[in-house]
Amino acid sequence: MAWDSSRPVPWQRLVREWLIYVAVMAVVLLVVFRSTNVIGAFAGLLISGPLYLLMGFVLAKLGYQRKTLKDLRTAQAEPRVSKKKSKDGDDEPVDEASTRSRPAPTKRTSGGGNRPKSKPRRR
Repeated sequence: MAWDSSRPVPWQRLVREWLIYVAVMAVVLLVVFRSTNVIGAFAGLLISGPLYLLMGFVLAKLGYQRKTLKDLRTAQAEPRVSKKKSKDGDDEPVDEASTRSRPAPTKRTSGGGNRPKSKPRRR
């Protein structure tokens, strides 16, 4: 996509995500580098803020938008619906789950002879 200066930038979301990242990484760094000097690691965390916001700004202006967790959850809850042509030529939504036929039985399923082979009897 091309650069569009009129596209909005979700600053509040970017700052919130970066603050959560800094909080988690600060705890991890304190645990990992308990006995050493962590000032350099915290400086790196603080430098990552403007870099993260700059990358988010550029990606937003180029048209990239990640889905929120709410969007991902609603997409999973909705059934799959496709448009199929009926005999009279109208497009009408049809639920794929109800029209999908069952696969043919195989050797590993119950319809494909899943019984163990009988051994010949010894006399």
